[in-house]
Amino acid sequence: MLAGAGLFLSRRLFGDPTLALGFERGEKVPADVVAYFADPAARLYQLEQWLPVFERLDERHRVLLVLRNAGTYHELEGVTNLRRVLVPQFAQLTELYAENDYRVGLYVNNGSRNFQSLSHQTMLHVHISHGESDKISMVSNQAKAYDRVFVAGEAAICRHRAALIGFDERKLVPIGRPQLDFVEERKAQADGRKTILYAPTWEGENASNNYTSVDVFGERISKAVLSLPNVRFVYKPHPRVALSRVREMLSAHESICRLVADAAKREPSAGHEVALDGDILALIPAADAMITDVSSVGLDFLYLETDKPLFVTDRRNDRDRLLAEALVSGGADIVDREAIPSLAATLSARLERDDHREARERLRGFYFGDVAVGESTRLFVDAVGRLVSERDTLLARRTAAADALTDNGARAAVMERAAAGERI
Repeated sequence: MLAGAGLFLSRRLFGDPTLALGFERGEKVPADVVAYFADPAARLYQLEQWLPVFERLDERHRVLLVLRNAGTYHELEGVTNLRRVLVPQFAQLTELYAENDYRVGLYVNNGSRNFQSLSHQTMLHVHISHGESDKISMVSNQAKAYDRVFVAGEAAICRHRAALIGFDERKLVPIGRPQLDFVEERKAQADGRKTILYAPTWEGENASNNYTSVDVFGERISKAVLSLPNVRFVYKPHPRVALSRVREMLSAHESICRLVADAAKREPSAGHEVALDGDILALIPAADAMITDVSSVGLDFLYLETDKPLFVTDRRNDRDRLLAEALVSGGADIVDREAIPSLAATLSARLERDDHREARERLRGFYFGDVAVGESTRLFVDAVGRLVSERDTLLARRTAAADALTDNGARAAVMERAAAGERI
């Protein structure tokens, strides 16, 4: 009985391991580029933001979505016109790769099952991430496993240089932020109100990667915004905030939702909102100011809306550390224990006069380079195209070397050199 329950749970979490969808076994599934994603649907936001970019890439180099989770596979039904396949088992994955000539593999996260795909020897493997931020999790020794790591700009290069030892910086390829080239804007309401967007992150996997403000400042931030006249408050938390298992996090989140709901009842025309669903990027253009934590969201705002006020929270109440580790905070007002009592007044002042705009303009160049919105996708497509060609060259070279070793004379010469202690 327990074994049956375990199998049922496994299939719910990972999909039926006997299942392979999107193709028949033994069928060729041609593509130049594999976009690999092994995680469940709860993390699908990491992949979804890349889909418009992959669709543009597909116009030059055919892209195949390789998925390992049945829930994720079905969730993408009708979301994209890219071909997708489901291969839950490692044996199915290796068979798919062996029967097709895939040149480049793209990875939007550092999921542990990425390494099953990385074991394939005749692709160039590229980590492209699902955001750009100053979180410590943005730099991992796992970067060494990939042939290339696409990054937004100079800030990411400095981040890798400062954090890793023995890392080959030549792997880093700056491409800007392609996902932001396809923002579907939600129309701003033309009622004269200023929209303030509060977009906090989740608590992370551990204390060192915890940047959220929800449990320490969330309610006070919400009350400060809602106290302002002629303002619309939009609360858009990270998707994992509402799913948190940390009691203090969930309690604070629910309190914020109640504050917004109560304000909306008192003033229905204001448009106060809790936006749990949908893409954060669609909300950014309609916002007149943003309050956020150290996360990719603040840098997305910097990229798209450089001329609008930004507020960055600091749950650790250590401004020197924040300014050193998250340079974007140098172009923002910092929300910490000292600043929170006067937040309403500071927000009101910034909506009238933005004292940090010039600093943000400089910081945008540091984080993203001199790349206008719309240009990053071209840089990405060109970079992948170069790798497609490079892979073919490298594979031909490897094949030639292998063929040489099948020649008896060449093999004997190599063995003699090896026996003599020479480097081969």
